[in-house]
Amino acid sequence: MASPAPQRRSLKKKAGQHQPSAGTFTPFTSPSTGRRRKDVGDYWLGHTLGKGSSGRVKLGIHKETGQKVAIKIISKTHLASNGSIERAVKREIAVMKLIDHPNIISLIDVIDLSDSPNLYLVLEYVEGGELFEYLVSQGRLCESEARRYFQQIIFGLEFCHRHLICHRDLKPENLLLDENKNIKIADFGMASLQPTGRMLETSCGSPHYASPEIVAGIPYNGSASDIWSCGIILFALLCGHLPFDDENIRLLLTKVKNGKYKIPDHVSNLAKDLIAKILVIDPKDRYKMEDIQSHSWFTVEKHYDLTLLPQPPAPEEIGMPLKASAQMDERILETLKVLWSDLSKQDILNALLSNE
Repeated sequence: MASPAPQRRSLKKKAGQHQPSAGTFTPFTSPSTGRRRKDVGDYWLGHTLGKGSSGRVKLGIHKETGQKVAIKIISKTHLASNGSIERAVKREIAVMKLIDHPNIISLIDVIDLSDSPNLYLVLEYVEGGELFEYLVSQGRLCESEARRYFQQIIFGLEFCHRHLICHRDLKPENLLLDENKNIKIADFGMASLQPTGRMLETSCGSPHYASPEIVAGIPYNGSASDIWSCGIILFALLCGHLPFDDENIRLLLTKVKNGKYKIPDHVSNLAKDLIAKILVIDPKDRYKMEDIQSHSWFTVEKHYDLTLLPQPPAPEEIGMPLKASAQMDERILETLKVLWSDLSKQDILNALLSNE
């Protein structure tokens, strides 16, 4: 599985990390000519908002409306030379085209210009930064505030699971805050489609937040593993540190597999009970979404209007049974292959034809 440098128990700010101010728009200038760099489609490019493994993210301003967006800039050369990055970007695009929820970051557009060396993902812009940075600044959160964030994480994630999409890399760094401090789940580069009855096998995610079954390298249910990650996040929100940690990655993974942790006395008994029922080693005994949402700690305050949640359409409203391979749109098949990476195109086509 992926093995980034462990975060410390205190969730201290990561060395060298800097989040520029989001309030001021400053056009880029070319180092060689001093001129403003070329715009991208309908957007002017602004300052750098962040950097990741797949590319830089810059502020964008719509030329006509002034709408702020975040533009992820990905080198096509980098994509062509790095298969894992290419797969992650394709997954991110495929997943984000499928989902629309107030607690999930929106993909507005994908710009692929023939005369540009880069691919541009135009994303919803949120001004509040990472939940990680906010947690670092606060140390730990009161239970009411932690509950509000946790509810929004759960409702956004439930929407993904309802559409058979598992995130597989949930952590505070991938949870953004908008100007009203509402959660936006981001970074779907590790996401996967998991049809009912099938298990996932690819080990991925961050060690501190990965489930014991992922750490053990056995086939796993992606939804159950996502729920484990939510338990780790809830622990961090309430305690200001992580339940499993060690400088030595092998010892860290051993601690995760053992599932033993200590929770501070200041955490309420109800919160302790919910965490204990999520951080269960056996995924079959682990709390499910409906269990979390009916738990007394979760329901004691309602920070969320459930009537505003988008409801999925009935299958018959958006599709029809596939009767012959000739009816299959090749673009849709390509998207399914990205999401259903463990199967060949022919296997996917056979499953569709058999109405699995």
